[in-house]
Amino acid sequence: MAPEALIKVFLKNSATALCAGVVALSSFSLGAEAARRHYRSHHHLPELPAAPPRHLPYPQLPLPFEIPGAQYLPLAWADVKGWSDDDHLAAYKTFRASCRSINGQTGAPEPKALGASLSEPCRAAKSLELTDDAKAKTFFEQNFAPLRISRLGEPDGFVTGYYEPVLEGSRTQTDVYNVPVYRRPSNLFVRGYKQDSVSLPNKGPVYRKIGRRKLVPYYDRGEIEDGKIAGRGLEIAWLKDPTDLLFAQIQGSARIKFDDGTTVRLNYDAYNGYPYTAVGRILIERGIIPKEEMSMQKIREWMAQNPDGARELRRQNRAYIFFREVNLSDKDEAVGAQGIPLTAGRSIAVDKSLHVYGTPFFIEGELPIDSERSKTPFHRLMIAQDTGSAIIGPARADLYFGAGHEAGRVSGRLRHAMHFVMLVPKSLDPTMRGARLPVPDPRPSEKIAKLFPQTDPAKDSAKDPKSAAAAVKPAESSKAGAASSTVPQARDATVAVASPVPLPEPRPNIKPDREQRKRVNRRSNWQ
Repeated sequence: MAPEALIKVFLKNSATALCAGVVALSSFSLGAEAARRHYRSHHHLPELPAAPPRHLPYPQLPLPFEIPGAQYLPLAWADVKGWSDDDHLAAYKTFRASCRSINGQTGAPEPKALGASLSEPCRAAKSLELTDDAKAKTFFEQNFAPLRISRLGEPDGFVTGYYEPVLEGSRTQTDVYNVPVYRRPSNLFVRGYKQDSVSLPNKGPVYRKIGRRKLVPYYDRGEIEDGKIAGRGLEIAWLKDPTDLLFAQIQGSARIKFDDGTTVRLNYDAYNGYPYTAVGRILIERGIIPKEEMSMQKIREWMAQNPDGARELRRQNRAYIFFREVNLSDKDEAVGAQGIPLTAGRSIAVDKSLHVYGTPFFIEGELPIDSERSKTPFHRLMIAQDTGSAIIGPARADLYFGAGHEAGRVSGRLRHAMHFVMLVPKSLDPTMRGARLPVPDPRPSEKIAKLFPQTDPAKDSAKDPKSAAAAVKPAESSKAGAASSTVPQARDATVAVASPVPLPEPRPNIKPDREQRKRVNRRSNWQ
């Protein structure tokens, strides 16, 4: 018989046998499935409990203490430079003033890092009348823990100074006094707040309400100075110089003395929704005033000498502040955003979106207090009682120095990096979060540990490059694992993280020789 006929017969017989095998296997599987169903219907087997689902990765649990964009370093009190040299009694009295507002709070705590944790030390201070500096120091050490804080990636914080200007003014407009000081307009609108709310945010968009529904951005500084809201009865008083108004708006408060001897006290009430632009920074960028000589006094002198340039410079800062009258005597300090009078040299303004009023901050470094070029050591415990639209960041503070010309001279030359130590109530224990974390997976068995020894490939490769290359081979790596298992290790020895298991080497690509190629060609010719 010819070879072609033999091949056709062989293929036909193979196909027939294959079909028969498939039919037999299918009938066997169907019979086995029918037998299992019959057994289950006549024998009730207990159902095994389902394995609990694993949540990987582990769920994100809220930290008991977390400030966005900040880095922290826990300290001991002995490591806080200048802590023992401060007047702790003065800081304690300022802290108790904040506690009066904290103890009267009701409702849910603020969604911030400290939250309502200040209520515990405030309850302790409520009935604790201290007259001794050592006892005040002990109070802070027993109720707080020091925490070095700064912006992420930066070693220090940043401080500026502010004060309450004392200005001359008039109740009515005259040829001399013709710069209006405005109260909050009735058409100023902030989403989520009523138009007559006592407190409005100092960040975010602010609108001008037209009719019942239409909202447009509020007027900027240039439009207001051009008279967009003039003649509506919003004038509280009138000043001589628009520069006086600008600095009063930067400080957030002012005292205006009239010719008849009376005084009106003004506090921040609202703003027009535009971000604050520092006019001093513009003068530095334009090369008008060097950075190392910048101060409020320098800005005021340049504006007095350049009236037209001062008008254009003011309009670069599109933010505009509206004031409200407060019932305070000349002996009282300005009222901060917490609603209590500030304390000169102890109160600071902080970022309200990150911090809670009443938080103590120990600020340490050198400041030009005595003169512009002096480096006066400054290590003082300050209390957060105010805020400002330009105060942004976890380690950013505005130091309050009081009222008057001298306080303005000191605060006007402060733009310095300082160390910030935040005093955190001891009730914020990091172990609270650890108690809620899920239990980690069990460690691998001893057998698996022997097969895959816990070695550090980086150290091995640094010692011997040849051994690192040889470790890739699976046969030799298993020998190394068996050898390492016989070496005793200390109980407290640190075990390195295991490296990934090496993959097997790829199959070598061997080209066929000439004899194999000839055989393949012959077979193809047969077909």
